[in-house]
This record gives sequence, C-alpha cells and structure tokens, in this order.
Amino acid sequence: MIKGLKLSALAIALGASAAFVAAAPSYANAVKIDYQQPTQEIIDIVDAAPSPGGSLSPSGDLLLVTGYPALPDIADVAADELKLAGRRINPANHTVSQARYISSLELINVETGEAEQIAGLPAELKALGTSWSPNGKYIAFAQMTPNKVELWVVDVDAAEAKLWSSEQLTAVWGPELEWRHDSKGLYSYTVVADLEEPARRTVPTGPVITESMGRTAPGRTYQDLLQNKQDELLFDYYFTSQITYFDLNGDTQQVGEPAIYSGVTSSPNDAYLLVSHIQRPYSYAVPWYRFPETTQVWNNAGDNVYTVVEQPLADNLPIAFDAVVQGRRSISWRNDADATLVWAEATDQGDPAVDTEVRDQVFQQAAPFDQAPQKLLDLSKRYARMLAADAENILVWERWWADRDEKLWLVDATGQRDAKLVWERSWEDRYNDPGQPFTVQQDGRNLLHLADGEMLLSGTGASDEGDRPFIDTYDLHSGEKERLWRSEAPYYERPWALIDAQEMTFLTQREGVTDPADFFVRDVDDNQLTALTETPHPMPHTKDITRELITYTREDGLAMSAELYLPAGYDKERDGPLPTMVWAYPREYKSSAAAAQISGSPYEFVRISYWGPQYLATQGYAVMDAATMPIVGEGDAQPNDTFIEQLVMNGEAAIAAGVERGVTDPERVALGGHSYGAFMTANMLAHSDLFATGIARSGAYNRSLTPFGFQREERTVWDDPDLYIRMSPFFHAHKINEPLLMIHGANDNNSGTFPMQSERLYQAIKGLGGTSRLVMLPHESHGYRARESILHMLWEQTRWLDTYLKDEAAE
Repeated sequence: MIKGLKLSALAIALGASAAFVAAAPSYANAVKIDYQQPTQEIIDIVDAAPSPGGSLSPSGDLLLVTGYPALPDIADVAADELKLAGRRINPANHTVSQARYISSLELINVETGEAEQIAGLPAELKALGTSWSPNGKYIAFAQMTPNKVELWVVDVDAAEAKLWSSEQLTAVWGPELEWRHDSKGLYSYTVVADLEEPARRTVPTGPVITESMGRTAPGRTYQDLLQNKQDELLFDYYFTSQITYFDLNGDTQQVGEPAIYSGVTSSPNDAYLLVSHIQRPYSYAVPWYRFPETTQVWNNAGDNVYTVVEQPLADNLPIAFDAVVQGRRSISWRNDADATLVWAEATDQGDPAVDTEVRDQVFQQAAPFDQAPQKLLDLSKRYARMLAADAENILVWERWWADRDEKLWLVDATGQRDAKLVWERSWEDRYNDPGQPFTVQQDGRNLLHLADGEMLLSGTGASDEGDRPFIDTYDLHSGEKERLWRSEAPYYERPWALIDAQEMTFLTQREGVTDPADFFVRDVDDNQLTALTETPHPMPHTKDITRELITYTREDGLAMSAELYLPAGYDKERDGPLPTMVWAYPREYKSSAAAAQISGSPYEFVRISYWGPQYLATQGYAVMDAATMPIVGEGDAQPNDTFIEQLVMNGEAAIAAGVERGVTDPERVALGGHSYGAFMTANMLAHSDLFATGIARSGAYNRSLTPFGFQREERTVWDDPDLYIRMSPFFHAHKINEPLLMIHGANDNNSGTFPMQSERLYQAIKGLGGTSRLVMLPHESHGYRARESILHMLWEQTRWLDTYLKDEAAE
C-alpha cells in the first residue's frame, strides 16, 4: 500500500525547498563522539588484503601483478586538497586528491609460472600507474612522494627498477605515460618550475558576478566548480604543465610551451603528436571538460602543423544524454594507419531533439593534413568508438541512449566496399550481448585481431543461470559465430587478454565460491589450464557464510533476483526467520525483458564486503544484496512516470522472497543503499510501511535542488514539476515514520548529492517529530576511504540495526 500525498504546484516545491535551504544546519542535539569500531570479525573484513591486479606484456610472455594497500588512515584522507573546475587535487605534490596507488610489483613468466621479484623499487612504493613499453622491454611508473611525483622505469630483462628522471611530473589528471611506438621513450607532463603560485585566499576586490542574456544554458548539478577569480588563478597554476619527452638514456626534451594540456598521443609512426589544451574563458557553471579546448597536430619539436579544432566553451548543451558539442569531437589516431586522424561531427547541432536521419558523420584525414577530410560513414546515432585491423577492416560503434540501441559497422577506409552493418542490438540486453573483440600488438600498434575475416570475441555470457563468460569466433562477412569456450561450474572464469592467437591461449582470471580470483593461462584448443598466481583466502573466518543467487517475481510478473547471504551454521528449521537487510540500487530500463535479466554468478568468490551489507551475515542477519530494483518505462512511457509504484512493488517482492524461503521475518526487514540507493530508501520509507527501518548513505532527497535532471531523468523540473515533487522524499518527510539512519561524506564531490541534501532531510524529519540520525564523515567524498571512517560507518550501521531490528523484536 502506497502512502498518498498530492502536491502539484512548483511554487510549493521551490518555496519549501528555499525555506529549508535558507536555514543554516542546526546540530543542537548533536552527539559528540570519537571514531568508533565494530567487532573484531568486522574489523578483519575491513583489513583483508585487496585483490591484486594484473597487466599482460605486449608479447604475452610476462604478467605484471600489482598489489594494493589496505585503507588509508584519516590523516592521509585529511591532507590538503583543492577543488577546482570539477577536479580535486593534492597541491603538495600535484596529484589527484586521495590517489589510489600500487604498493607492490611482481613479474610472472607466463610459460613457466615462475615469479620474479623486481629489485631497486622505492622503499615505499606508491605507483600511481604502470605502462608497458610497446616492445615489452620496459615498464614505466609514476612514483608518488609527499611533495612530488617521479618517473621510474623497470628494465624487464634485468628485473630491476631505477629512477628515470629527476624532473617533477604533474599528475593532476592522473599520470600521463605516453610511450612512443618505437619504445625509445615516452611523453609526460612536468611541473613548470618558474610559475608563481597565487595565494590561496585573498581579500575580495569586489563581488562575483555572472550574467544571463537570454542564451539558453541548462546545466545539471555539478560539484567543485570554479567560484571566483582566485580559483581561476589557482586552476591556471596547478593545471598548467610542460609536455616533456624522456628518452631511455635519461635525457629530456621540452616539447612546445607550457599550457593546460588535457591530452597528448603519439601517432602510430611517431612522426606527430596529437595535443589538446584548455583555454580561457573559463566558466563558473560547468566543469573543466566543458571549457574551451584546442586540439592540434604537432611535429616532434612541438611545432603546430595542423589545428584540428578550436572548441568554444560548451556551457549551453541540451541536458539530454545524447547531446554533444558541435564541430569535431572524439578525435584520435586511426590505430592501424601511420598518421591518420579520425573524428565525429554532429549533423543535428548536437541536439537529440532535432529530427534527422543522420546524427553523426565520421571523418578521416591523413598526414600531412593538406587534403580535405574524407567521410567514412553516416550514423543514425552517436559515434562511440573505432577499432581497426587494417584499412579495409575498421569497426565503428554507434549508440543512442534514449532507445538503448547500438549498431556495429564494418567500414572499408579505402572506399572499395560499402559499409556493412555487423549487428544492431539493445545494449540493455545482456543475454544476447555478442561481446567485445580481442586485440593484438603489432609494431607497437594495438590492432583488432582478425584472421580470415574472423574476429575473436569475449563477453560476460549473461544467462538465466548467471554470468558465464565466453570466447567466440565471429565471421564479419557471414555473421556466423562459433563458441570456442565457456566458463563452467563450479568456477567463474573470465578472459582478460589474448596471449597467442596461433596457439589460442588466453590470460584468464578464475575464482570459485571459496577460491579467491587468480590468474591462469587458458589453452582453448587443448582445454588446458595453467595457474600463474595463488592467492590465499583474505578472510578465512567468513568461509562458512553461504551465498545463493535467488530469483523471484514481483506483482506484475517481472522477474527479479538478489544474492542471499546467510550466517555461518544457520539452519532455518532450527533457528527460524532472521532479521534481514535488503540492499539495492534502482536502475531504469526501456523493456521488461531487459529488466528481468540476471547478473552476477553463483560461482564468484564469496568475498564478504564491508562497503555493502554482506558483513552483516557475521552478526546474525540474513542479507539480500544486489536486490534488483527495476524501474521500467516501455514504449513512449518514461521509467520515472511510475517510479514510486514500481519501487513499492519491488520492495514487496524482495521481502516475500525471503519469507517464502523461511529465512526472513517480515516484521524485521531493513532497506539500505548508497547514493541513488539512499534516495530509493528514503522514498520507500515515505511511501510504504514495508520496512522497519532504513540506512541511507550519501543520497539526494530534494529533486528541486537538481532542477535540470537527475540520474537518468532528462526532463527538467519546469517540464514536470509534479514528477520532481513526487520523487523527492524531502516533500514527503512527514510520512517517514520508520527510523532512518543517514550517513554522508562531509566533502561529497558527486553531482547532486551535496552534503546539504542529508542535512535538510534530517532537519525535516527532526522538525516533524520523526526518528533519524545523521552522521557526517569528515573529509570524505562520495565514496568513503579512510579506515577510521569505514569502521565508524560499520559501527553505526550495526548498532542501528541491532536497535531497530533485533532489539525491537526482543521487546
């Protein structure tokens, strides 16, 4: 039963919103406590070693295994930070803020499986990224220190690392490690030493003024935008860099002049550089990627030989997801050619509302760029990407958000053959996803693998029995395909890379319910498997927690699913129904068939997560994790037209599924989620009495504060004010009569989920006499990173559920 309320006036929405926004947060009843910790078995889950990563060498003979540290301390997360134009950076060392780094490197011989330690690594390795040279003889990485970023290199044959250069790198975009295709050196961004740092804070000389002169410029809700002239100066200082070439002898060469560079890629023949840089005027309304940007082709000395495009400030794009800038965009080198540019241009002014058969056109232009561009293809949707095997075999993908449609074309750049449609499909349809093609390295070029017109594809293999990754051959001309291999129970195995096309060997990662993911060599022809790594169980005390992929249907017959976790040793006949946590995230679909499809695998490693609700299985709770919350809008209907009604149906179905299995006490069920899942939770409590309590983390609850769209909603508040009111739990706070725990990062950087969103909903519930608790985590963004923050979050959640599920039942 849906709780009812009818509000239809936008003035009511905006008026009520303004009243609460104007009021400063009041914490008269704030509880002042230090960071708390949950039980030791939960702490052990938090401190378990993260899963390692892996990177295959270009020739496929070596695997670089990368290890990662446990969570950082709050002191690290609280380090100095600047928020500029939608980016957060650490000004002390010119890196992204709170950078996740690699703490260990190891080489494994793919043929023998033998591991080799790398000598000479920094005493405290903090690699921001690694990059193989195209010939596989070197691995470059950016080493982060407290006050700078250094360029290091590993000599693979000697298995030895050394400092490559004393030049200070800038990694405010992340590390830039662009190897030449001949492997003689790489390009990166370095700090410009003679720039003068502006003061962080200055006495204002006047007001900050922005002005609208009747020019339409809608914008979604962005965080961390430039605020004033001082921010502009800081953006100039920290994002200005020098493109520098580092050769293997340790010599450096500055290329071009300092600028705010946003991209540099070497042409496949290494004769040119494709360089993009950001220019003024900046904007206080949109992030950096909407600022004016010029893209040019340079020679290796840094001289401009061709200006590809001068893109103006893009602050007036339509808010539709298929909207793009006018002019040349998605500019890149054609991966198979020596020096040929490819790009897309919109023919509809970048506006999806324009009615036209051709939306995009794809062009190419070869060096020396003195001939007119050649059109490769007309597209009825938006250009997505391109991958070539050679000039006669180029794949071009196009996509359209509104109808979830995708097309793949086979294009002949020589013009001898008309473009051929390879497939057209709904990219929502996971069950019929043909997969993605494998690539191979040749002369430093990453090419589509193609043999006798056949490519190799790998996909997730989604099915009604869960994901079963596969490897197929696909004939581009006949459309015929053959399955070469498929993941088999009781394991979940997924291909990572093609090792040898002749031998049909692949790098895969395999795991089982009690076996952590490890890297293997899969010989498809001989059906042989060779282990390369052996990872110990990171949290053995959770081995006996059971997991089951369950399916059920909601009232209208739509199929749904969830992962059901039950405590170790639990027996429903002996122990009876349990208090249950349902954790979910709503997703929009254009078809019921796609919404009903199952994702995940019952054979994946049961790694108990601290981020989601799974850890609660150690505390005597049943957990329904990843419970599907489909919101469907078929045909001309939009999913959000019936958001509340479908949401309540989803909640009813999830609870019924647990009750029917005899594991859930229907009077003791909680709902929780993060971000849009938090929004879902508050809405469910406002519009139903299904759940006894809720946990909402880092959500947005007042949609009038995101007036130009939210999540996947493209209508504005002025298009449909009733929709915005109906979907805003803030305006239904008087109906939230179940206890609600809200947690939010005090430094949230996600679009729309300002910390104010939780503060205002808390104030509303408090003012209306409801039961709520607001926990603001210092220095945390949309995702929480500090160990202290995570442990305190788990303590809050467990304590809350013990109070309102377990203790309520005891009374």
